[in-house]
Amino acid sequence: MNLVMTLGFLLVIIGLWAMLTQKNLIKIIIGFSIIDTGVHLIIVSIGYIKGRTAPILDASVSVADAANKIVDPIPSALVLTAIVIGLAVTALMLTFVIKLYQKNKSLSIDDYQELKW
Repeated sequence: MNLVMTLGFLLVIIGLWAMLTQKNLIKIIIGFSIIDTGVHLIIVSIGYIKGRTAPILDASVSVADAANKIVDPIPSALVLTAIVIGLAVTALMLTFVIKLYQKNKSLSIDDYQELKW
């Protein structure tokens, strides 16, 4: 397991810890973003193959040798899509937190009892 994958798993663990132990809604959202970044690093490290080049066909890589000389572009494309989706979800969560703060004047998750069972 390489360093980037280890760092990705470490970020997932730190983000999960932040989401489960913090009471502040902003800190919970930051934990979610840290998990998201860790997952991106894990996916990119899985798709990377040492000694290969970027998936761009030009004069340095012929079409016949492309399968043996380039990295699979699918994990990179998935990570780019996941970054955009993660940004949108984070913006939506922050919007909800702003509305909750405007209503109840608190960022502590303990102050919201309406949906607890």
